[in-house]
Amino acid sequence: MYPSRFDDTGRTRTTSDRLEVRRLTRANRLWGSNGVTFGPDGRLYVAQFLAGQISAVDPVSRDIEVVVPLDGPVEAPDDLAFGADGSMYIADLTPGRVWRRGPGGEYTLVSDQVSVPNGITCVGDRLFVNEMKMNGRLMELFPGGGDPAVLTDGLALGNAMQLGPDGCLYYPQMMRNEVWRIPPDGGVPELVAEEVDDPVAVRFDRGGALVVLSRGMAGLVTRIDLATGTRSVVATGIVGLDNAAFDHENRMFVSSFASGGIAEVDTDGRTRVVVPQGFDGPFGITVDLGGTVYAADHFSLASPDVPGSGTASGAAVGPGPGAVEDGHEPGVVTHELMYAVHNVTADDGLLHLTSQLGDVRTHDPVHRTTRVRATGLDQPTGIAVAPDGSLVVAETGAGRVLRIDDADTVSVLAEGLDHPLDVAFDGQWRCYVSDDRRGAVLRLEDGEAVVVADGLGAPQGLAVRGDELFTVEVEHRRLRAISLATGASRIDAEQLAVGLPPGITRTEPEPIPGVPGRPRQFAGLAVAPDGALLVSANGEGSVLRLTAPAG
Repeated sequence: MYPSRFDDTGRTRTTSDRLEVRRLTRANRLWGSNGVTFGPDGRLYVAQFLAGQISAVDPVSRDIEVVVPLDGPVEAPDDLAFGADGSMYIADLTPGRVWRRGPGGEYTLVSDQVSVPNGITCVGDRLFVNEMKMNGRLMELFPGGGDPAVLTDGLALGNAMQLGPDGCLYYPQMMRNEVWRIPPDGGVPELVAEEVDDPVAVRFDRGGALVVLSRGMAGLVTRIDLATGTRSVVATGIVGLDNAAFDHENRMFVSSFASGGIAEVDTDGRTRVVVPQGFDGPFGITVDLGGTVYAADHFSLASPDVPGSGTASGAAVGPGPGAVEDGHEPGVVTHELMYAVHNVTADDGLLHLTSQLGDVRTHDPVHRTTRVRATGLDQPTGIAVAPDGSLVVAETGAGRVLRIDDADTVSVLAEGLDHPLDVAFDGQWRCYVSDDRRGAVLRLEDGEAVVVADGLGAPQGLAVRGDELFTVEVEHRRLRAISLATGASRIDAEQLAVGLPPGITRTEPEPIPGVPGRPRQFAGLAVAPDGALLVSANGEGSVLRLTAPAG
């Protein structure tokens, strides 16, 4: 059993009278993992920006307890630190706030005058934070009241920082590949190290060695002797490293923004899993003709790590193995880091993707090249390939469905829709659109939207198999099948782990240009070459495979 943020018991299962339902991946126990630090109780506290919560992990038992829930005042925790009195200080990135959670669990707003707060650290009773933006500031904040004191500005994306053995604050500048330091009382910043690969976090081990984490695909960890400048670099293979913490035995534990989890990393780069990695969503999902499953996972393009598939990624899904029993579900394989990727469709060896940055891209997974097809769109979500090879995209924010031809010319197929989310074609190449606010599935006919089914509960992902259309009703957490010939429908599966956890309601703030935001909710749906249905169970961070019973 794998508890998740959707179901902390691990016992809830998707039910179906018609289909067998299995997970291709385990439920995710940590919804992304960002800032990590050991608390006064010896547990490792993990900020989860994507989930909007903070959990405490026992590194020995691996038990996990949610300490700051996702429906509390903290919206997007990205880093955290403990003060001398046991208070937890939290950098709430997207809304630009810094919080104090007292030892008794009460919350106090320390400051709302920080833009994109990220790196945060305590020096005794003093609190410091920096901004993850261009020309960002490093400041001291005063929990007892008072305006922030700016130590320095001009940071090119600050992030996780720490006090060094020389009494200076050390911090990365991610966009400059540099590490800097400055005295806590202010002064002239000093460059400590340059040409450090994509530095995302600066830490010191118990022996005083400077340790710098890199956020790329290789999971590089660089150790620097401050006295001699000597460096050593190891590759951990952990994609998207985010932060690290050292316990009293000088063991290093690291987090990953790309796929969550916690791992212990030895000085030679060897790793030991403490909390397994998992999907950040997943959101849009597709299957290529070879059976490889790809998921648009906000920070990356990823696949289920299915054992025994014989593929390079380990992600091919055939009719037999590839869906395994609970208790043995595998994790994920990250193919590429792709920020804000939200939906994906496979087409003749290529992958077409939409992103929350407002663009549409075509990616070649073999040559690892990407071509931008359109930019400046308003929340593009659904994407499908038309019979002439053009791309059809649901521009959710603008209420339109667009066509992008081979020359990357964008034209409008339909407009005036409420909130179009996904698109799909049937065998006669008719285009269907899901509209979750209208509660309907529509068919486009000469630019007009004709209702195929309405009264649905927030339909999102769409897929067509034969003469039936399937959609994920997120409001009711069920899979509905609709006959394209008669319009009759049925429920094929219920209790899908999609959307926010039961009983939780929260409104995501409007996106702020240049400020990282959490992904919009989207439960994708795809049909595999063998006819199996795949659902991105983004409520628990897994992929579900639904098939007809054997025999």
